[in-house]
Amino acid sequence: MAKEIRNMIEDFRDQIDTIDLEILKLMNLRLDFAAKIAEIKQEQKNPDYYRPEREAQILRRLQQCNRDGHMSDAAIESLFREVMSITRHSESELSVSVLGPPGTYTEAAARKHFGQAIHIIDHPTIDEIFKSTETGETDFSVVPVENSTEGGVIGTLDRLCTTVLTVCGEINLEINHSLLSKSNSLDQVKVIYAHTQSLGQCRNWIERNCSDAERIPVGSNADAAVKVADEPNSAAIASSIAADRYGLKVLVENIEDDPGNSTRFLVLSKRPTPPSGKDKTSLIVAAANKPGSLVELLMPLWDEKVDMTRLESRPSKIGLWAYVFFIDIIGHQDEEHVDRALQTLRSKAGFYKNLGSYPSAV
Repeated sequence: MAKEIRNMIEDFRDQIDTIDLEILKLMNLRLDFAAKIAEIKQEQKNPDYYRPEREAQILRRLQQCNRDGHMSDAAIESLFREVMSITRHSESELSVSVLGPPGTYTEAAARKHFGQAIHIIDHPTIDEIFKSTETGETDFSVVPVENSTEGGVIGTLDRLCTTVLTVCGEINLEINHSLLSKSNSLDQVKVIYAHTQSLGQCRNWIERNCSDAERIPVGSNADAAVKVADEPNSAAIASSIAADRYGLKVLVENIEDDPGNSTRFLVLSKRPTPPSGKDKTSLIVAAANKPGSLVELLMPLWDEKVDMTRLESRPSKIGLWAYVFFIDIIGHQDEEHVDRALQTLRSKAGFYKNLGSYPSAV
């Protein structure tokens, strides 16, 4: 019986090997066609090697075709993001700015969206991430914009008011924080380093388990890991990836207060994005300082039946208005009813900025 089982397993493995060869053959055929497309693009001025709307359409179509298959939607996205990344890299290497040093959640979000075959450039601040793509140093920027428990990321929201970049994509990343250290136990931890948002996301856990530890905010969680690697009796709130990268121990996993904790990131570029069929548009507006002005400002969305998914206010740093409002709506600005709503809204706003239309996260 044992021999029969081994023979059956070997037969199945032989079939898998055959399938793997077929996958390899088809992948090379895909790259052949990509090379032909690249030759055509290279004859154009300022060729566009990344088409966010096209990639979103591919992923949705494959997920729809797999309704009776074994793979989850997330697995299909992960697999084909890498397939498209390898294909895209054969045409041109994309450069993407993220918050550094290596091992941040921003880097993880960028690799989730673009795949592994990209050139990551780390920056110490969100402002410098924006500047790198604004000046043409990099093709794209990835920045955190809001967290499910802590709300908007102030540095990103403020910078969106002044940037010339447009949003061409969004990424939703589940955040699982770990406490990293070179110490052997929580009792030895006297200082905890983390990004301000992460300290807030783990506030209750810290109070219960490390209430006497000093909490020091830093530029990123990877920055925290770098500090802890050289400082005894300290700990960092970061990802397990950062633990491996900086030689730290994972004292405790999943210390976030909300088990559904996630962060939304935006992908920024200098190019507008055509409709994908399932899109969002992001705006920044300011209403005149009078009673009922915000309701009046939003009425065009109601009149045109445009769904608003986000409304967040921030004190203005652009001079004329006390507050600006960050708005996300469903639909692409090129859709007729969305265009009508935005034209009317713009005519009523004291300040108006369209950040761009982009595919909704797959």
